[in-house]
Amino acid sequence: MSDISRRTVLSSAVAGAAGLGAGLASGGLLGASTAPPAPIRVDGRRRFVGKVVLVTGATSGIGRAAAIQFAAEGGKVVFCGRREDLGRELERQIRADKGDALYVRADVRFEDDVRHLVERTIGHYGRLDVAFNNAGITLERPLHEYTAAEWDDVIATNLRGVFMSMKYEIPPMLSGGGGNIVVTSSSNAIATTAHRSAYTASKRGLVGLVQSAALDYASQNIRINALIPGTTDTQLVRRAGGMEHAPDAVWQIASAQWAKSHTPMGRMATAEEVAAFALSLASNEFPFMTGAQLVIDGGKTAQAG
Repeated sequence: MSDISRRTVLSSAVAGAAGLGAGLASGGLLGASTAPPAPIRVDGRRRFVGKVVLVTGATSGIGRAAAIQFAAEGGKVVFCGRREDLGRELERQIRADKGDALYVRADVRFEDDVRHLVERTIGHYGRLDVAFNNAGITLERPLHEYTAAEWDDVIATNLRGVFMSMKYEIPPMLSGGGGNIVVTSSSNAIATTAHRSAYTASKRGLVGLVQSAALDYASQNIRINALIPGTTDTQLVRRAGGMEHAPDAVWQIASAQWAKSHTPMGRMATAEEVAAFALSLASNEFPFMTGAQLVIDGGKTAQAG
């Protein structure tokens, strides 16, 4: 992953967390209420037994949580990410939990990497049934301050990377009789703010990409839908807020203060609950749904509207 990518985040939690850092350090907010807890999800379903699942951007955050959940539900999971140490660690964890997983280092900006990723999937498991195209980055600044290279990096990862992934995922799905593709967009595709022109352009572009591609393959038993998550509590958000090494309790206070003014439900999403929604979209539970954009954002975009 590039230095630019490591410093970026997927949501507007950056400003809130960074602004709270000084107050937290001085103890000024330690008496503030924390966010309401996310519900604990226990799901014994086995919706992906016999299915081969490909997940991009799975070395952290939503992608990592999804890879774990797909494997727990019986899927044979191939996943990629650019941080090889985290990828190997996750592969070991899933296998230790009796899951079936294969990590392949791949960068979705590069066609050869994506082609190799899908070829490894077919070579190892013989087919491809489900793809969760989740890899993405952001870089936030006023539009005129982007360099062309920075703009291109965001678009190449978020938009072109999904195109490239689908380009190579769809042929084996066609030959296998069908498939299911879920793409991670963002609530910024619906309602955005300043300093996110590159990110918003890429994520709004994904909605159009999904809608058109869904029409291309609707009659061939391939369903394609867009997942629209709101602000999600990940290490990327903590890092960008300068609180990567802060105690969990301190971070929870910071994120709660941010969420009070940005999310009607009063908290950020967890990676696990967004991943759980992605699994529902990737399952066979909704056979008549394709070309849709499904929002899970705690009411953020409803409030913005």
